[in-house]
Amino acid sequence: MKLNENGRQRLNLYIFLSPWIIGLLVFTLYPIISSLFYSFTDYNIIDAPRFIGIRNYTDLMNDDLFFKSIKVTLYYTCLSVPIQLILSLALALLLNQKVPFMGFFRTSLYLPSMVSGVVMSLLWLWIFNSDFGLLNYLLSLAGIKGPMWLMDESWAIPALILMSLWLTGSGMVVFLAALQGVPVSLQEAAVLDGAGKWQQLRVITLPMISPIILFQLIMGIIDSFQTFTQAVVMTRNGGPHYATYFYVFNLYTNAFKNYKIGYASALGWLLLVTVMLLTYLIFKLSDKYVYYEGGQN
Repeated sequence: MKLNENGRQRLNLYIFLSPWIIGLLVFTLYPIISSLFYSFTDYNIIDAPRFIGIRNYTDLMNDDLFFKSIKVTLYYTCLSVPIQLILSLALALLLNQKVPFMGFFRTSLYLPSMVSGVVMSLLWLWIFNSDFGLLNYLLSLAGIKGPMWLMDESWAIPALILMSLWLTGSGMVVFLAALQGVPVSLQEAAVLDGAGKWQQLRVITLPMISPIILFQLIMGIIDSFQTFTQAVVMTRNGGPHYATYFYVFNLYTNAFKNYKIGYASALGWLLLVTVMLLTYLIFKLSDKYVYYEGGQN
């Protein structure tokens, strides 16, 4: 059958989209559906999956490491996300000024964000070394005896939070783009009304970039919930004494060390549902704080 011009264009569209569609179905949709099925089974890769209902989910309630991983992840999230958010915004405000060599400063602060997680972890593993690490050496110059950092249960998570500040450059770039989108006319009007720098920031700048702040908050929470590389590279087993036993590391351990695929799938789906509910809650609570030019969401 001969196709008309619209038919040929539609066929070409499907041909060009087919690699993406196949990739989505095979590498995304199928694994998602499979993991949901496996979460209701007892599956160890070797033997055929055996349906056990919701037992994997009920077993979570009796797993001490499950609650430990939640505690560690929440501890890290509640501290790292606000600190990164505030620091990224502060750097963006500083780098939004018209001063010489601004391009150099912006590039220098963004470059660390391009380093891979494994390389970054290996670098900071040396920095945090209690015997010959750079950080303790600098503290010793000030007469301060540095802690054991990753070898100390009390300092392990603060050390990882300190390391996470290395990645503030990516958030800074997003905030910088948002700041440059704030209408200059509003700031000029505020200056004519006698508003100072702080008043301009509080009344004009922050409300205008509030959707970006919301976006950065949600993405930061999602990213912190998936913290994994640091625990694997820097602490090996989530130590010391499970102090860095993150939720995703618990999932990885059950799936690829204990070969409890069904149990790990249940952990994954619980994480997905938690992130979705938390994101929805943040959106609902943000209605009165986030300004949209087209109206409230």
